[in-house]
Amino acid sequence: MPDPTLADLFAALPMSLRTELLAAFNQIAKNFRERRWEPAELNGGKLCEVAYSILKGYVDGTYPDRASKPRNMVAACLALETATTAPRSVRVQIPRMLIALYEIRNNRNVGHVGGDVDPNHMDAACVLQMSKWVLAELIRVLHGVTVDEAQSAVESLTERDTPLIWDVNGIKRVMNLRLTMSEKTLLLLHASSGPIAESSLVSWLEHSNASVYRRDVLKKLHRDRLIEYDEGRRTALISPRGITHFEEQVLPSLDES
Repeated sequence: MPDPTLADLFAALPMSLRTELLAAFNQIAKNFRERRWEPAELNGGKLCEVAYSILKGYVDGTYPDRASKPRNMVAACLALETATTAPRSVRVQIPRMLIALYEIRNNRNVGHVGGDVDPNHMDAACVLQMSKWVLAELIRVLHGVTVDEAQSAVESLTERDTPLIWDVNGIKRVMNLRLTMSEKTLLLLHASSGPIAESSLVSWLEHSNASVYRRDVLKKLHRDRLIEYDEGRRTALISPRGITHFEEQVLPSLDES
């Protein structure tokens, strides 16, 4: 049998609640990839509200059709600890993670002006990893899978839809031979959450001349602000403009091919 999808793993939830949960998480992951730290953190609050509604529904024996925001998130999460018949993850561990996640949303200058700490990559990375953990625990509890299986399911959600890349022992190959070298480069960078070394790109794309590739591809993409090419470190990172260009201009042509 094929591996269960995330929709399968959350099949116990009402469709609307499941949709809200996955949409909130997908938005966090998307904003993180686009290096939009503040929106990534703001959406952590929405994930907390949906996850709390799921936990409350689990404890009560009936899930709501849609998520609702408790008047006091901390008090509401702590109140779940009195549900002694529920698994510890439901009444203690996930709620306490939600409290920490909600704290970052409210009191790390996220959504507020004049805070003493600016939203940054560190906070956004924390939000993303905590959100992954919450989803994995919900999967583990609701579907009865192992921790490793739950984590694998969540990681599959955060991978971008890039079936044209084949990863074999850490070597990535672009399978669509119709793409230009620049398009192949954007495809590889779009599939990565961080910078990629120039040497890796040259190797993966099997370009015959690194200097020519740097001149004709990387520096041109950099001039067009589709990537950030660091000449000192010899690394490339797709830019928010590059992500938009790739998803609106390149991906549609791939779907048609």
